[in-house]
Amino acid sequence: MSPSASSPSGAAAPRFAVVGNPENRRVAFFREAVRAAGLEPARVVSWLQVLRGEAEFEPGDTVRIDSPGEDAEVERLLRGVDDPTRVEGSARWYAGFLSAVGEVTRAASVAGAEVLTSPGDIASLFDKRLCHGLLAAAEVPVPPSPTSGPDAAEVRGWSDVRALLREHRMPRAFVKLAHGSSASGVLAVETAGPGRVRASTSVERDAQGRLFNSLRVRRYTTEAEVGALVDALAPDGLHIERWLPKASQRGRAADLRIVVVGGRATHAVVRTSLSPMTNLHLGGARGDLDEVRAAVSAVGGCWREALAICERAAACFPGTLCVGVDLLPAAGWRRFAVGEVNAFGDLLPGLTGLPGSGAEGLDTYAAQVAAVLDRTRNDHAVTSPRPPRA
Repeated sequence: MSPSASSPSGAAAPRFAVVGNPENRRVAFFREAVRAAGLEPARVVSWLQVLRGEAEFEPGDTVRIDSPGEDAEVERLLRGVDDPTRVEGSARWYAGFLSAVGEVTRAASVAGAEVLTSPGDIASLFDKRLCHGLLAAAEVPVPPSPTSGPDAAEVRGWSDVRALLREHRMPRAFVKLAHGSSASGVLAVETAGPGRVRASTSVERDAQGRLFNSLRVRRYTTEAEVGALVDALAPDGLHIERWLPKASQRGRAADLRIVVVGGRATHAVVRTSLSPMTNLHLGGARGDLDEVRAAVSAVGGCWREALAICERAAACFPGTLCVGVDLLPAAGWRRFAVGEVNAFGDLLPGLTGLPGSGAEGLDTYAAQVAAVLDRTRNDHAVTSPRPPRA
């Protein structure tokens, strides 16, 4: 990958348009990467324009679809709630978001523009059940799940969850909103016999029974409390996975976010936490990647094989340039599984590429710009006529 826009092959430099929320830092980071590559400034098409049917692109645009999050009006239109911290409405959000992505794709097609994420990939990436099923079918290691794939039984509430946990011998499991993100609506559930249930989650329930995302992970210690939460979440769709014991770093549970750009694992960050959720906004902290590599090597493992698992996961979404893969190291650092694959998992400010990745010195956004530039050059080299022989 190269951050430079220069093109010795004579290929026309790409012109970017980014669909996002104009004031969001994700959009700012990407536009800066485009500017640093010496390219024409990236145009911004706002999600509000898309939702109003006003999205327009230009012939030859390369269209990046970015997160619709962190905008109260966009959230209201997609989820139908006035408070963006509310948990409910993820199924409505999913339907609305897929429709909006379809509108982006339609408008881009009419203009003769290229989109860097396919609607089919988005549909699977934002449904944990479908995503898990695709990964499992591709023999990517994933936590066992009774709700994997499009044909899994519907989970209608706590009684269904309790029955599935018992049937599949899962005393510890993660119960997740099928269309949630950023740990929204995730419960780490532990059972130990009849009536002995507890759960860790960032979900908070008020006196009216409404659910809110909190920045603090709390514990619910009775089956009645946990059951009430699950019953309230269930109408939006639920996914269940076995809770795999994670490796630890300095006494904290650890996992990794691996960014894969153009099929190559380019960036990695270690996330550690004292709670089952390692998300940085929930009190998680960045760990030491060198220590992870040393721990893997010390038990006879191969760090490159761990990255290859993430590349195999990304390959399940061939129409998408970049994904963030949540890699779960088993206790002891000998084995790895993929927890989730994220369409917008590249927000890792200040992190530069892994040695040997081709993205050394580039952040995640610059690596994506470089990947598009490289692809443009390669496509031009393939299609350019060969000079006649002398």
